[in-house]
Amino acid sequence: MSKVDFSCLKYAVVAGEPLNPEVYERFLQATGLKLMEAYGQTEMTVGIGNYAGMEPKPGSMGRPSPLYRMFLIRPDGTPCDAGEQGEIVVPLDRGRALGLFLGYHRDAETTAHSMRGGVYHTGDVAWQDEDGYFWYVGRDDDLIKSSGYRIGPFEVESALMEHPSVMCPTRNAASS
Repeated sequence: MSKVDFSCLKYAVVAGEPLNPEVYERFLQATGLKLMEAYGQTEMTVGIGNYAGMEPKPGSMGRPSPLYRMFLIRPDGTPCDAGEQGEIVVPLDRGRALGLFLGYHRDAETTAHSMRGGVYHTGDVAWQDEDGYFWYVGRDDDLIKSSGYRIGPFEVESALMEHPSVMCPTRNAASS
């Protein structure tokens, strides 16, 4: 058990990197709090999150913010089905969402590339479950392709962290 008093904490949010289930469980054991994950980018505010009143699913980024209509698309631009990996995009058909950047400074070519096809392309890949929760896979330019599957480095790291033969600092610290 932790030697630190976490009793004053009521809510804890994480973002920036996908959260490994092992880390989630250790934090829950130490504090009694369920970490609320979120997803955003420099180009926009928080777009997906586990908000107050939601029941978080460990490892999930949560559901889209009411500020953004977000969905997943296949490489051909068609919407993904539940459970299918695709790129996270923000539609631009109703105008630019409040909080979404106007473009890359002095880089019209990159701006045009990210705003093509009537959507803002985040460059991030995820899948969505049947309850509408998004699960991060990785950057579309940082995926491992094996036998037709797209595998994110996060998935490999998470599997390694849970394997008993891999030394995990959080596991070792908790058992000492």
